[in-house]
Amino acid sequence: MAAPALVALAHGSRDPRSASTIKALVAEVRALRPDLRIETAFLDLSKPSLNTVVDKLARAHVEEVVVVPLLLTDAHHAQVDVPAAVAEAGARHEGMQVRATSILGLEPCFLEVLDVRMREALKAARVLELDALVLAAAGSSDPLANQSVARLARLWGAHHKLPVSAAFASAAPPATGEAVRAFRKEGRRHVAVASLFLAPGFLPDRAAELAREAGAVAVAEPLGVHEAVARTILARYAVGAVELVPV
Repeated sequence: MAAPALVALAHGSRDPRSASTIKALVAEVRALRPDLRIETAFLDLSKPSLNTVVDKLARAHVEEVVVVPLLLTDAHHAQVDVPAAVAEAGARHEGMQVRATSILGLEPCFLEVLDVRMREALKAARVLELDALVLAAAGSSDPLANQSVARLARLWGAHHKLPVSAAFASAAPPATGEAVRAFRKEGRRHVAVASLFLAPGFLPDRAAELAREAGAVAVAEPLGVHEAVARTILARYAVGAVELVPV
């Protein structure tokens, strides 16, 4: 019996760097599990859509599909858009099972990725000293989603024994620039900003711009392609594949 196909479902963006990064990340997943049928799909703004990918899998006589939403927080897209897209795609093909897993989320292992990206940024900016960090994320009108970012920020700060503030590019305060300025008002002159985004795009660019305007000494790139992220995708898939097994 063939293993279910894995579809990595990202949000999508008008910025071509975003789709390119997501596809490179999925290529990393394929490298780890060359035995699986693995596809990339997008909710909006990028192609292919989930319907297009599921239609292709149906033509290939795939009967089971596990959709892993590449979303970092459990906000509107996770709660509304993903279930609707998965239900629509599954309804198009009688006899095909299409199941969504829990979102990628914010795993503690992502701190390792934040560290890698921060080291790259500090090296590029020739910064040797830090006295505060800001963790910039997309932001949501859902306070629980923002709280998950704040929790990861606290973990990161405890690991480095540095003060860390969560900041948001939209929908919730503080903005990245505000968080940087708050630290600078405390006398902290070496403030660096990490980008808790999966891929480049408008929001990470805006967060970086505001951070630099406020005096950040370095701004890291988004998580991007990293084995820890790829393995988390496979962990979500494994749970979803087990749930498809009849009991």
